[in-house]
This record gives sequence, structure tokens and C-alpha cells, in this order.
Amino acid sequence: MPFTRRNLLLAGAAGFFIRPGGGAESTGPDPITLSPRPADIETPVQFLFGEITPVNSFFIRCHTYTPQVQLADWKLTIDGLVETPLTLTLADLKKLPHTELTGVLECAGNGRSFYEPHLPGAQWKFGGVGNARWGGVRLRDVLAKAGVKTAATQLLLDGADVPLGKMPDFQRTLAVSKALDPDTLLAWEMNGQPLTPEHGFPLRVVAPGWAGDSWVKWLQHITVIDHEFDGFWMKTAYRHPSHPVTPGAAVDAKDMIPVTDLNVKSVIAVPGDWVKPGLVAVQGVAWSNGSPVAKVEISEDSGKTWSAAKLAGSGTKYGFRRWSYAWKAAEGEHTLIARATDAAGRAQPLQEEWNPSGYLWNVAQPRSVLVSTAKPAAISTGNPAAAVSVPDAYKAACMSCHDDHMMRQQRLTRAQWEKEIDKMAGWGAEVQASDRTAIVDYLAAQFKP
Repeated sequence: MPFTRRNLLLAGAAGFFIRPGGGAESTGPDPITLSPRPADIETPVQFLFGEITPVNSFFIRCHTYTPQVQLADWKLTIDGLVETPLTLTLADLKKLPHTELTGVLECAGNGRSFYEPHLPGAQWKFGGVGNARWGGVRLRDVLAKAGVKTAATQLLLDGADVPLGKMPDFQRTLAVSKALDPDTLLAWEMNGQPLTPEHGFPLRVVAPGWAGDSWVKWLQHITVIDHEFDGFWMKTAYRHPSHPVTPGAAVDAKDMIPVTDLNVKSVIAVPGDWVKPGLVAVQGVAWSNGSPVAKVEISEDSGKTWSAAKLAGSGTKYGFRRWSYAWKAAEGEHTLIARATDAAGRAQPLQEEWNPSGYLWNVAQPRSVLVSTAKPAAISTGNPAAAVSVPDAYKAACMSCHDDHMMRQQRLTRAQWEKEIDKMAGWGAEVQASDRTAIVDYLAAQFKP
């Protein structure tokens, strides 16, 4: 079956209600906190309703604590394979031609929670994405001042964020060809305002059409190089198979390639998981990786038949495309599905293409909806779990850098928890050999599938 009961329940859990007109009159849940420190905050799908996502509703993804950059002390250094190394202030950058671009920023792991077999990592559902107007300068204009040498192939990007413990510094590369694309920016504005600290103040990369791991925040150093960078965040993290693999299978490192392009995708913003019978507006947004969205189709019967949704506006190359569909909702339980297709002919699949890191999920979204004249009573989630004593070793090893939000969302097997403990120990978590079994026992019992 294309959709499991678990995925339908997860999809339905994102339900909400919206007042006519949306925008400032919207009502619904607060942003979803996956982790407060470092900040991983998901946007409820309610706010993926308009073409532009408000900054205060825009998702946040951080591997480290948010650095508090002082503009008076900040500079951008460009060196390596350039004719003229540069050190620029924000005022220097603002002397170059200003440009704006509307584009989707999406976490590579958006949708990870739906993969089966289940995978570790931040458990994003649909809201690790947003669309904004980015303002700044073209990266190629900045590089022209430095004079990139012909041997150069990559830009090594480094921000002001400081690694936690022994975690490797978050450094990503950008191919020179992507850096010289006129749509790639160095941005200091988001929706007409200066970037917030959580979104990269004072400067971030905007790599439209590519996943958010390439949109380096708090940018302060660009080193132009002529080789593939072998740092952790390029060689090990943010990689996916170059070909389809069997779900749950191990993948050889040589068969993994860096995450770059986004997939075509759509979300259903309204309705929620309950409506009254009658004509119901089904609405949402769709996007792709630079090939504009050409159509969105809706199924009212779990994917058996499809009807065209109405697209709003002309759409932009990299931004959200709004869509709507008039549904004659009859009483009963229904599964709506939205499926987008871009101008290049790429359509959302009905089944996942599994990968061992949980990246680039783009399965056509199901929304389980109950149509009834009466609103159903709240569904009980069962009796609260009995209080369990938290081992001191767990507190010392796992709570020194963050609280337990990240652990609570995982739902991992014991074997997966053992791998996570080994990784965290390698990054500086103080896991004593004598305490390891007790820590794994606690995690496997408390945060299991």
C-alpha cells in the first residue's frame, strides 16, 4: 500500500483550522518545537498557506547554539584560489548592486518522520520548509571582486557558529558553477527585514533550488578550493544514495553523493482532520527545484482517481505556487492526497524512495479527514506513562548540550540508540564505559518505536 496507517496518523496529526482569508487572521497551533537548544522549530502546515511565509512562523534548523554576532565586529573573508583576497563589511557588500529573489528554503530532512524503516535525526513532518523574499547581492558579483582562479571548483563556506563539544565544524561546499549562477545570493534581508539571529544574521547563502544544508548561515569565511572537501558535513553527513536502495539496507559510502537539488513537492494546508459535509476548500502550496510547478492534482479516494487543482498566480521559478480545490465532502472517512508535477515532468511519487539518512522525502501527502456534522471528541492517547527514574549517567552524558526534546522524538530501536550513543561519544559526550549499558537501557525503554 502506498500509505501506511502510521503515516496517515502522522499526517492527520498536523490538522488545524483556519479562518477565511488566512494571513493575519489565521488561528492554529504554535510552532512545533523539535528541540529548543540547539533550535529546531517546525512550521505548522497552517502557515504554509500563502506565497510568503512570515518570519515569525518560518522554521528554524540549527546544529549548534545560535551565535550572537555583533555587526561591528563581523567581516566576510574571501581567500584561497582568488587573485585578490578580500575582507568585507556589510557596508562594503551593500555598495554592490542589490537584488531580491523569492525562493523556498527546505531542510533536507523535511519529512524524515515518515520513512519506514524509521530513521534517527530531527523528526520533521511537513513544516521544515518556508518561502521568503531574500535580499542581498549576487554571490558572483562578490567573487568577481576577488577574481576566482580558473583551477577553482568549490567554495568552502564557514559560519560563525561554534561546534558543540567535539562536533566537527559545520562547513559546506558550493560548486563554483552554482556560486556563479546569477540566482545564488549572499542575503542580509528576509521579507524586507534584516535576518534574525536564528535565520543567519548578518549574512547567509541563498542557494535556490538546493536543500537548506547549502544555505550556510552566519557566513563569515569563503575559501575557494580546487578539490572535494573531506570534512564531516560533506564527506559523511548530508549524503544520499546515487540510486534506489532496498529500505533498511546498508549503503556503501562510495555509492553516496551530496544532497543538492530539492524534489518537487506539495502540502495540504487546509482542511484539518475534521469538516462538516458540503463544499470544502482544499488549499496548499507546491514547489520544486527551479522548474516551476506546472500542475497539482487532488485525489478524494486514497489515490484511485485524480482531479486537477486550480493554480493561483503565474508562479515563480523557486517559490511556492498556491493551489486550491473545491471538494464536495460527503459524510464518512476520507483520504485526500495532493500530488504536484513540475514543468520538467517530475511528479511526486506515491511510495517512498528510502535512504539511510532520511533526506528529500517527497511522497504525495495524504490527509485523513473525517466528514461529520458533529465534531468528534478528542482521541485519547492512552494512560500517561509511569514516572521512571532518570539515570544520573544519562543526565551527565546526554543533557549537557541539549534537553531531552531530541531524544523524545526519535522512537529508535536499541541497535539504533547504540549507534547514536557511539556518535555522541565521538563528539565529546562523556559516556563512561561502565555507564553505557544503563544509558542505552533507559533510551531503548523510554524512547522506543
